[in-house]
Amino acid sequence: MFNSQLPAVDAAGVPADGILLDVRENDEWAAGHAQHALHIPMGEVVSRIAEVPDGGTVHVVCRVGGRSAQVAQYLIAQGVDAVNVDGGMLGWEAAGRPLVSDGDGPAFVL
Repeated sequence: MFNSQLPAVDAAGVPADGILLDVRENDEWAAGHAQHALHIPMGEVVSRIAEVPDGGTVHVVCRVGGRSAQVAQYLIAQGVDAVNVDGGMLGWEAAGRPLVSDGDGPAFVL
């Protein structure tokens, strides 16, 4: 269940120098991600919360926005200034935002 008041922004609204937390799984991350994003899979956020940067809005992203909404809610409950990226990495790609991959092939959203 999502809070209807969950702060959200679309991919085009994420500042180029903003904090982007990608909560997708390792294979999704390897296929394509934003270059300066921090990767913490959703299942590891609780144990790795100390890695989430302080001092700015944390833009939380997944593939389409469901997992990131849950993580954003959790982070907000922990006192973190977090927003969900509506449309996720599919929206990021559709908005023409750059992607990089961990492999030799072209980056894409898995």
